[in-house]
Amino acid sequence: MIKNFKNIYKNKKVLITGHTGFKGSWLSLWLLELGANVIGYSLEPPTEPNLFESINLKNKITHIFGDVRDENHLFTVFEKYKPEFVFHLAAQPLVRLSYTEPKLTYETNIMGTINVLEAARKANSVKVCIVITTDKCYENKEWIYGYREIDPMGGYDPYSSSKGCAELITAAYRNSFFNPDDYGRNHKVALSSVRAGNVIGGGDWGEDRLIPDCIRMLSQNKTIIIRNPKAIRPWQYVLEPLSGYLLLGALMYQDGKRYCSAWNFGPNDNDIITVEEIIKSAIRNWGTGDYKVDTSSQPHEASLLKLDTSKARIFLGWKPVYNIYETIKRTINWYKNFYNSTEKKKLYKITVSEIREYMRCLDNNYNKEVD
Repeated sequence: MIKNFKNIYKNKKVLITGHTGFKGSWLSLWLLELGANVIGYSLEPPTEPNLFESINLKNKITHIFGDVRDENHLFTVFEKYKPEFVFHLAAQPLVRLSYTEPKLTYETNIMGTINVLEAARKANSVKVCIVITTDKCYENKEWIYGYREIDPMGGYDPYSSSKGCAELITAAYRNSFFNPDDYGRNHKVALSSVRAGNVIGGGDWGEDRLIPDCIRMLSQNKTIIIRNPKAIRPWQYVLEPLSGYLLLGALMYQDGKRYCSAWNFGPNDNDIITVEEIIKSAIRNWGTGDYKVDTSSQPHEASLLKLDTSKARIFLGWKPVYNIYETIKRTINWYKNFYNSTEKKKLYKITVSEIREYMRCLDNNYNKEVD
């Protein structure tokens, strides 16, 4: 699989919205490793601490402070830097915050997406645009099988519904302005959307997220509080969906017609475990700690959500590399290094080494398939 994107991004201009966030920082660093010229457009890091500052990314890429709701500023950035690839990650990503800030959530996740698509439509440089949403964009009926890309959009809470809207908007732009059947004649933009499950990895300190909440308590020798211990989510290592995004982007660049659609990226079925199992494994890897369950005063939260990734496996040749327990081990080890180190250079090297090790695993998997 790595053969398909290892050299595609070298010397290419890649714009990432939301590059100061958790996934955006990992994606920025990976693209740097691939030799890309990374332009980041985002608000300042949403938490303190954060991965972006921990590895000093600001001095390694073109860092632009900007809000995706600011249409004029966003258009100016597209005009000035002329990106060939666009990865749109900027969002209000928290379910609980969407209950207290619904207007902000809708403005950012809907109008922000429209602004990015409009900028891509008006720019002459863009060849590939990928809109990153979430598995929560589906109308969740809590059935036992995974949701497919053709299943209905929905969303119980403002965050989830805003992401369902972003998917519908992306599909409408693809049909109306970036139709694959018209590629090469009326336009030269390949547009897709991607949906990933619950992503975990080092450097996430987001509020109301399982691993960050867990780490905050463990690092202070406090008891971890979990709201929904039996909830099942498609947990996956942060580099898993990012490898899917990069692979998809490379294939879209090579064939602007064939790969333009919606794609799911999630773990293997046997790696989908409960919140309680995640916490127990995290405590084992940390070495100490305990937890208790508190189900009082929590907003609606689905207890079961799975993705069907057959499409990505068959048509992209993508599949996960790490199982859930390797994922938790690598995640907790990153945080242990963070709390034991005062040098950003060391954290940068550790984070880069994670990407390089993952790429070696991709190479090995590819070679096994060839053999």
